Order: sequence, then structure tokens, then C-alpha cells
Amino acid sequence: MKKILVTGGAGFLGSHLCEKLLNQGHTVICLDNFFTGREENIEHLRSNPSFQVIRHDVSLPLPEIKVDEIYNLACPASPPRYQLDPIQTMKTSVLGALNLLEMARLQNAKIFQASTSEVYGDPSVHPQPESYWGNVNTIGIRSCYDEGKRAAETLFFDYHRQHGVRIKVVRIFNTYGPRMDPNDGRVVSNFIIQALRGQDLSIYGDGSQTRSFCYVDDLIEGFIRFMNADDAITGPLNLGNPCEFTMLELTEKVLALTGTSSKLSFKPLPQDDPKQRQPDLTATKQQLDWQPTIELEEGLRHTIEYFRKHA
Repeated sequence: MKKILVTGGAGFLGSHLCEKLLNQGHTVICLDNFFTGREENIEHLRSNPSFQVIRHDVSLPLPEIKVDEIYNLACPASPPRYQLDPIQTMKTSVLGALNLLEMARLQNAKIFQASTSEVYGDPSVHPQPESYWGNVNTIGIRSCYDEGKRAAETLFFDYHRQHGVRIKVVRIFNTYGPRMDPNDGRVVSNFIIQALRGQDLSIYGDGSQTRSFCYVDDLIEGFIRFMNADDAITGPLNLGNPCEFTMLELTEKVLALTGTSSKLSFKPLPQDDPKQRQPDLTATKQQLDWQPTIELEEGLRHTIEYFRKHA
């Protein structure tokens, strides 16, 4: 059994990862500054003697802890949250990666980077393979997140080439499920919360833009399978669900599953909002033998049930 550091461990994805690793018998250290991470996400884990929580910001010098593996999930991931303090968002991605890579180098620990499909920008290639370099805006309002993650990827591969650090870099596509923050502005949580409250569902643009939605359990399974794969498999690898839906199709499913009489409210499309996003999973299937198994309607049912109780 291993001692594993999960940064951003109190967040939506991080809490699910901590839970799964603990269930596998590992010792888990959750490091989070609780800017977007939430105490309630990890409350049920605190009684586990193999679980430790450290309140800390990864952009600052790290505490001295000895670990076998590091999962770096530290960074706000929704536009309203990462645009709130764009300079800190960039520091979290870049300085956080640098601090954690240095820890991995000194301890010979394997390190995992949660990168993002946002590195592809507003893609001109569809679906997006890992070989696509992206169509990005370096100075837009979303760039603090997109470019921070791109710079972190650069650091990971430079540490791998220069220092032999064992790295795993994953590019995450839209993920949803229980423990999403109801106020973080992501489309699935937005639609569900609005539907449950009987409010109009906010559609940005004409609703024809598409996304591919991966249920959280599928994604976490992919994380762990990637980390446990041969060290020669470094990525970057796409993780997500290749089933693509328009925003209008998503609203139809949410309205049907919640049974609400909410209407649709159309609003202007935000700056640099991608028109379409879908992962090419060819390399992931070949190298990890992984693909998502949970259909959108099943995942939405679980998510709606969670928000009925917690929102």
C-alpha cells in the first residue's frame, strides 16, 4: 500500500479520488486551501485513520511530507471561480506544478497532472486528439486557466526529460456527478439547480454548442488506471466521454428527469466559449484499455438525486 498526496483533495474530483484510494487501502493526504474545495466533500472520510487533511496553498512552499505518489488536482476549474482571481489561478497552475514536481524529483515519487481539454481552446479539429496543439487565446478572460494548464504540461514534460521524473498527464473533458459545487457555474449543475428550483434554464448562445459529459466514477477509474500503468505511458491522454450533446439536448434530459415545468432563457455566449468539445479516445483505449461505461441519463439521475438532498 502506498502513501499518496492528493492536492485539491477536497474538491469535486479530488474528494472522489481520495475516497477511492482509501477504499483500496492506501494512506491518503488531502492538501487543499479550500478556495473551491469544501469540507462537506471529505467529512465522511475524516474518521478514517489512513486519511489526513492539510490546509495549504500549492503555490506556496510545500510542507515536508514523504509520499510515494502525487495527484495534482489543485486549481479552480469553473470559469466564474478561476476568473475571480486570474493571477492566483495562473500561480496555482504554474507555481503549484513547479513545487510538486520538485517534491516528486527529490522523493522519486510518481506524479499525476490533472490537465484539461481547455488546452485545445476553441478547436478547429474535431474530435480532439492529443496531437492537436489547440486554437487558443493567450490574453482572453479564460486564459489564466487555459494557459496555466498548458504551462504546467510543459513543466511536467521538461521535468520528465531533464530529471527523469515519472509523470502522468491527463486532459480532462467535462465531468459531472455528486459533490459538484451548486454555485460553480458549470452547465450540468446550473441546469439541475435551476430545474429543481423551478427557474428558467440559462442557455448561452443558441444552444447548438456541444459538450461531452463524463460521469465522475468513470473518470476516477481512468485516473487510477493511468497512474498504475507502465511508467513509459506518460500521456498526455484524453479522459472523457466521446458521446456529444448540444446544450439544448442536455436541457431536454434535465427537464425530463426532474419533472419540472421550467422554460429556457437564452443569453449571450461568453467570450472564448468553445463551440464544440469531444475527446478522441483512440490513444487512451490503446494504452489504458479504458473507456467510460455510464450513460448520460444514468449519471444525471445520480447527480439530480444528490442535488435534491444537498442544494
